[in-house]
Amino acid sequence: MTPKTETMVGIGGAAESTDMVLNIGPQHPSTHGVLRLKLVLDGERITSAEPVIGYMHRGAEKLFEARDYRQIIVLANRHDWLSAFSNELGVVLAVERMLGMEVPPRAVWLRTLLAELNRVLNHLMFLGSYPLELGGITPVFYAFREREVLQNVMEEVSGGRMHYMFNRVGGLKEDLPAGWATRARGAVAAVRSRMDVFDDLVLGNEIFRGRTRGVGTLAPEAVHAYGVSGPIARASGVDFDLRRDEPYLAYGELQDTLKVVTRTEGDCLARFECLLEQTHNALDLADACLDRLAGLPPGPVNQRLPKVLKAPEGHTYAWTENPLGINGYYLVSKGEKTPYRLKLRSASYNNIQALAELLPGTLVADMVAILGSLFFVVGDIDK
Repeated sequence: MTPKTETMVGIGGAAESTDMVLNIGPQHPSTHGVLRLKLVLDGERITSAEPVIGYMHRGAEKLFEARDYRQIIVLANRHDWLSAFSNELGVVLAVERMLGMEVPPRAVWLRTLLAELNRVLNHLMFLGSYPLELGGITPVFYAFREREVLQNVMEEVSGGRMHYMFNRVGGLKEDLPAGWATRARGAVAAVRSRMDVFDDLVLGNEIFRGRTRGVGTLAPEAVHAYGVSGPIARASGVDFDLRRDEPYLAYGELQDTLKVVTRTEGDCLARFECLLEQTHNALDLADACLDRLAGLPPGPVNQRLPKVLKAPEGHTYAWTENPLGINGYYLVSKGEKTPYRLKLRSASYNNIQALAELLPGTLVADMVAILGSLFFVVGDIDK
């Protein structure tokens, strides 16, 4: 009888599933923001995701306490560097509310116009960069062409290409240059005439639709739980827009033009569609503001302020519908020339937390599509 020989072969961890921790980022500080995603993978599938923030060390909320009410505008301007004008609005509205100050009508309509032009600039960046992240390079060139047209008129009126610093407590820095309204109307018309590029080139692309339809579905319950707002929330069927539901500036008189764009699918494709359709509507709102400004009599665009501006003791909260979502400022004053406390509620901070809900169960290949569809700016997270 031949003796039997048994051989034991070690197969290590292959006998059972092995989780792998994968770090997406952080990138070098000179890149477009610094975000780290800590993913746990089972093969190609994500089992858990944790956004790790704070790499930019901005500390703007603490710096607010050491600047007077004129100087804090420059800090508020920069957290979402694609929405600088809209960022300025929140802080000046909060200070004006504390002071009980009424802004001249001409300044109100100008602020509304410039806020909508800034909304288009913000959205165009994502309309071009999102397809780029999925492998389509062409749309970003068209997006930057349209951005240049609008940036030219924004630069002419304010002197800045990204950080406008045009808002002031009590109104705006100065009135419009001669002939600016005509040039702005021409810029809006030029951009509108070429927006079909994104309808046809991007939404009409079957590869783009295949990468985004049904991917990264965010339920309305998660939207409410995480405080998600803006186009991302409305793409999940949460029909809320401060411009309609709690009007500020001149939006109360623009309800016939304002269209709150919603979808019910809540996936990457729905978020892109909301962003695109909202861009079309922002151009319509800009035209409506230009029409109203043409009918206004000449007048001041700001209020005269004392040499030392002090807000009375108390607290207030002002919020606006920024391009990326709800932006709020909670201002506490002790009657001094600097805020005692100024807390910023930024859209991207809440929106990015939804990644912990969106990514588990999806494939690594879909992670880029989901991440890009949240349309965030890292400076808006690390505030």
